[in-house]
Amino acid sequence: MSDISDHLLHDLLTTSRSFVSVGMSANPIRPSYFVGRYLSRKGFTIIPVNPAYRDQQLFGERIVGEIEAIDPQRTVDIIDIFRRSEDVPDIVSRSIAHFRHLKAIWMQVGVRHADAARYAEGCGLTVIQDRCPKIEYQRLFGELRMAGFNTGVISSRLHRHR
Repeated sequence: MSDISDHLLHDLLTTSRSFVSVGMSANPIRPSYFVGRYLSRKGFTIIPVNPAYRDQQLFGERIVGEIEAIDPQRTVDIIDIFRRSEDVPDIVSRSIAHFRHLKAIWMQVGVRHADAARYAEGCGLTVIQDRCPKIEYQRLFGELRMAGFNTGVISSRLHRHR
């Protein structure tokens, strides 16, 4: 886990309105699809990037094959990375070069890259590694309870179905 405070995450998720999701899948059983769908239903604009699904529609946006296919004048707050850690440096450098007003680089659960994180932070961006914006949104805005988590009940008792 990164050293990002809950306050910073809350502020980022409250003030941001758009994500570029690199590695987004149009397959509804993939985690990236599920995360994108959830965030789009919360009012975020999700701009999907995946050459395998280029020109298809997803969450009201056209899927593009590469970051550079997105209008650089478009407001993009967060780059959300659903790719392997070794792909992160290229994604980060291309994103920073292409968009002028990014707020953050967000690497999904299991994705980390220390050098790319230092570079992005040196460019003034917030960097979140090894976390999911859907999970963080649900946790910070009290929605995990709706999914059956955080019920407030702590028990080691085995429940048996009859």
